[in-house]
Amino acid sequence: MRFIDSKTHGILDYLSVVLFVASPWIFGFANEGTAMWIPVIIGVAVLLMSLMTDYELAAARIIPFTTHLTMDVIAGLFLIISPWVFDFADVVKWPHVALGVFAVGAGLFTRKNVRSPYIE
Repeated sequence: MRFIDSKTHGILDYLSVVLFVASPWIFGFANEGTAMWIPVIIGVAVLLMSLMTDYELAAARIIPFTTHLTMDVIAGLFLIISPWVFDFADVVKWPHVALGVFAVGAGLFTRKNVRSPYIE
């Protein structure tokens, strides 16, 4: 069941960038090396991808929207498993898991069709 439209997904993308990049400071793991850098790097990647995705809130429409949605799922799964893969689960794991579930959900619950930017 896909209930998120492409414009709402775009808004969620840009809001998630702020949350991903700020999460080490919000959740108190800013001094944890790899644990800190993973959501920051994914946040920057989401920003770049969002700016270049073929949807309403992009600066350049280069990346197909379906590719963007697939990358959301992949990034989310990576976030979910990262505490165990990079061996920092004993220090912090729940922010990564929660952000990962959010990204996977955004990818799976967004409709694949994009509204025309010329029709409002």
